[in-house]
Amino acid sequence: MQIAFFVNGLDSEHPHYTTTILANECVRRGHSVVYITPGDFVIQGDNAMCVHATCVPKKKYRTFKEFFAALQENSERRLMPIEEIDVLMLRNDPSNDAGERPWAEGAGILFGREAARRGVLVLNDPDGLARAVNKLYFQGFPEEVRAETLISKTAADIKAFSKEHGGKVILKPLQGSGGQGVFAVGGKDASNLNQMIEAIGRDGYIIAQTYLPAASKGDIRLFLMNGVPLRIGAKYCALRRVAAKGDIRSNVHAGGTMEAAEIGDTELRLAEVIRPKLIRDGMFLVGIDIVGDKILEVNAFSPGNLHTCSKLAGVRFSTPILESIERKMEIRREPSCSLDNLALSVL
Repeated sequence: MQIAFFVNGLDSEHPHYTTTILANECVRRGHSVVYITPGDFVIQGDNAMCVHATCVPKKKYRTFKEFFAALQENSERRLMPIEEIDVLMLRNDPSNDAGERPWAEGAGILFGREAARRGVLVLNDPDGLARAVNKLYFQGFPEEVRAETLISKTAADIKAFSKEHGGKVILKPLQGSGGQGVFAVGGKDASNLNQMIEAIGRDGYIIAQTYLPAASKGDIRLFLMNGVPLRIGAKYCALRRVAAKGDIRSNVHAGGTMEAAEIGDTELRLAEVIRPKLIRDGMFLVGIDIVGDKILEVNAFSPGNLHTCSKLAGVRFSTPILESIERKMEIRREPSCSLDNLALSVL
């Protein structure tokens, strides 16, 4: 198979990123890999679709780091018809382009739809991703799995919500990722509420959530594939992220640390409750962030930490992901197959 990975830019990729791990697994299993960025799509005068693809040499790499070095140093650019690509994995983070490159923010979704129309298997389904471009998507999941939330740009609404919950809430932007612009309000920080609202509100709507005491123990990142928790045997693709002292953000680049996580009945119940919507939206691979008995976010575009989950569990979680993709392509190639992209995404 020829598998393409759509990313924000080659210069922003990293050897430990989930995309790298998946791409390396593709090559390890004998497939060809290309990378595509927002400016690489072409719709020609006869409506044929092509891409300026960055092609990674097809060879055996000893490690994912060696694969990444080949991507950065030995790859070649080639204009190829979209029909040469079997699978397109949309692995960009639109929020990273929203500020300086707004034209690039929706490129993966727009051209992903065109690729799907031309027979390419696009994962996650681009129509599902179009509904998940910001955190408002999460409001479509059952209320029982969500912390109580207010979304507004009006300072008075935010203040009233904070007062209603004893002055202890979490504020964050509706758009964005990676823990950027996240503030905890409570105690001595309450006097800075106006400044927090102003800082976040400059870039759009504000999310205010009730503070969950269980957050002091960190959150759990759990991967779901085809709507169910990803696992190998009894080992789940998951980890616990613990915030650095004095910081509410458990994201690694914000100073958080990672450790093994136990997945029990609570986490499995939450995954089961949100499964129907993930299936309806064609979400092949997502990461959910769990605190206590609530889900804080569903990461649909580029869920990370696959490498660390594998390292902590002592298994290669990229293997069942590629096995699932290979099975989808086997089904698509059957003469009797009439499944559309959305149905095949989560089969």
